[in-house]
Amino acid sequence: MNAPTYGTGDASYQAAGGIDGLRRLVDDFYRLMDETPAAASLRRMHPDDLSGSRDKLACFLSGWLGGPRLYSERYGSIAIPSFHAQWPIDDSHSALWLGCMAAAIALQPWPADFADYLLRQLRVPAERIVQASRNRHPQA
Repeated sequence: MNAPTYGTGDASYQAAGGIDGLRRLVDDFYRLMDETPAAASLRRMHPDDLSGSRDKLACFLSGWLGGPRLYSERYGSIAIPSFHAQWPIDDSHSALWLGCMAAAIALQPWPADFADYLLRQLRVPAERIVQASRNRHPQA
């Protein structure tokens, strides 16, 4: 029997281990952001208490990966690039975010093909966020 293709139905959500797997990823991501001195500028864009950020990111990833749309159920709709455009986010911030996420993904007990797929997919909104921020902060 062939495994479901990532990005189809809830195959990506299931590969991530559902909401529990996503919460582990998000916990590792924010821990790494806290522990990585190079990510200090990125960390300063977040509140001191990351509990809300952790929940929002896990809930967003749930729906984004084909699982329950927990973000919209709890927080309403969001346009990821325009929401993040309130901060001057450049390519270096995007690279730091993706670096912390790559390190967090590497800690998960996921098949390598899913880990690679997820990181490739996350590059898309990361690039859109940078572009939206440039449009709002052209001198940044």
